[in-house]
Amino acid sequence: MASRYQFAQLKNRIFAGAFVCILFCLFAPAAPVYAHDIPNTLPDLGTFIEIIKDGNASRLRGVYIPSVMALAVVQQPAGQPAYVSSKKSVVTQFNMAAEAGNVGLLAHNTLAGRFFSKIKQGDRIILIYGDGRIESFMTQSIQRYQALKPLSPYSPFVDIGSQKSLSAEALFNKVYRGKHHLTLQTCIESNHNPSWGRLFVLATPIKNETINYLVYNHPTLKGNQSMENYMQKSESRREEINFSPSGIRLRSAFLMAGY
Repeated sequence: MASRYQFAQLKNRIFAGAFVCILFCLFAPAAPVYAHDIPNTLPDLGTFIEIIKDGNASRLRGVYIPSVMALAVVQQPAGQPAYVSSKKSVVTQFNMAAEAGNVGLLAHNTLAGRFFSKIKQGDRIILIYGDGRIESFMTQSIQRYQALKPLSPYSPFVDIGSQKSLSAEALFNKVYRGKHHLTLQTCIESNHNPSWGRLFVLATPIKNETINYLVYNHPTLKGNQSMENYMQKSESRREEINFSPSGIRLRSAFLMAGY
């Protein structure tokens, strides 16, 4: 049985994860957005895949939403759960979300996160891995929360839509745990307060979408017999993430602690 100390450590990690955006809201560079920073047209999916793939099948390298955004993805350095890229066209993969079996992407709302507010329910979100493999998701919900104590890592939150209150732990569990899904997170600025609130975009996997969407956007791959492997690899990776030892340990600890 895990010790009380281990439970306390785990709880502290949950709070750190739920409030990582407090850090990057407060310390993000106040970069102005110029007209030339926002492209008039995005590359098609096939072109974007060719631009960002690097042959590393285990690494998430890009996120693409037709007519909305085409952004590179970087990973957090080990032991730095508050790290978020300061580059304007880059989002950061959240390690704690991966440990919970899901995909989390973080971005400053003054940089790449500015595109998150343009996402609508029903939009397709496409993840691209280093080997060119893709995984498709459909946006299911857009959630906005106000932090009642914006500078506190233990602040309760209020759901702007339902007006229901949630603790830091409950919010983390709601947006980052559960069945395999994708969560995009950035901050909401209001009344000149950069850490006033949080925006979460939640999306669920689209089954049997991977091959069809890739072929549609990348005609040169039509008729390629290896296309079936894209779906098989995507499904295999999802299972590996969900049932990885670290993910199992994390979920087991939550269960034993009564979370």
